[in-house]
Amino acid sequence: MTEQAQEQQEYFEHFSITVDKGQVPVRIDKFLTSKMVNTSRTKVQTATSAECVFVNKQVVKSNYKVKPGDNISLVLPEEPQSTEIIPENIPLDIIYEDDQIIVINKAAGMVVHPGFNNYTGTLVHALAYHIKDSELFNKENMRPGLVHRIDKNTTGLLVVAKTQFALTHLAKQFYDHSSDRKYLALVWGTFDEKEGTITGYINRDIRDRKIMHNYQNEDEGRWSVTHYKVLEELAYVSVVECQLETGRTHQIRVHFKHIGHNLFNDATYGGDRVLKGTTFTKYKQFVENTFKMIPRHALHAQTLGFTHPTTKERMNFEAPIPDDITQTIEKWRHYVSFRKD
Repeated sequence: MTEQAQEQQEYFEHFSITVDKGQVPVRIDKFLTSKMVNTSRTKVQTATSAECVFVNKQVVKSNYKVKPGDNISLVLPEEPQSTEIIPENIPLDIIYEDDQIIVINKAAGMVVHPGFNNYTGTLVHALAYHIKDSELFNKENMRPGLVHRIDKNTTGLLVVAKTQFALTHLAKQFYDHSSDRKYLALVWGTFDEKEGTITGYINRDIRDRKIMHNYQNEDEGRWSVTHYKVLEELAYVSVVECQLETGRTHQIRVHFKHIGHNLFNDATYGGDRVLKGTTFTKYKQFVENTFKMIPRHALHAQTLGFTHPTTKERMNFEAPIPDDITQTIEKWRHYVSFRKD
């Protein structure tokens, strides 16, 4: 971008940081990806290519190696969104609530907490309105009461703490794996083993920083464990129950891609195309029609169990399978009962 062009359009600083004295040389795109919340290396590289990344007031390229004392800033033509949490009156499907916790059945399409490109309309904004008097909710706290999270297009159960005591107690249960979490998923293919366990070390994919990958070397990621049981096979897809032992980013989606059973219509991990079945045009059209019925990956956080922070009672919750998944499964059942291939 030329100096003249920058003069013609106003730019705003979105991020600024001074590099620590002990920082070892590292590419600036990698450095910024590690420092900025909810962004990817691709987005940083795009900003760098657009000459929006400055070091000591000079434009730099993605391969610039940061040095101790460098002042780095990211500028963009739009004004930065406020990080202040403004309560929003967004309807919530509340399964249970008391003075310590609230259990939510999250709808598809709702982001859990604010981040880059998601400054409003999140679950946190809705909670800030619903339980604004909770000790954990203030305008600066970006993740108030959140013990765990589920992806934007995953539906199902989340428990949120309303007090610091509840947050600490619940966080320990998730860390110790004493909470119970089961998901229902529709995945491509049928299984030789009807029950099994998928493991690996999950981290960012080295070829695409926007997605995760299941590695087999402990130096390459964080240990992850998913247990599964096949509930129903429908010719070219299967309904499976997944029980999480750990809770890594995109864990179920990454694990099932790793074993060749991508989640149905998961565009991020390659499940949004015909992966199993025939070459017949009618079959392909059938699959395309089912994709339209569920315009997201087919994953639902169906059950959640934990010990209540104060009463010590074991609590178990179940969220009904959403209509889009139910209707998609029914359509596959109908197809299987009449197929001639």
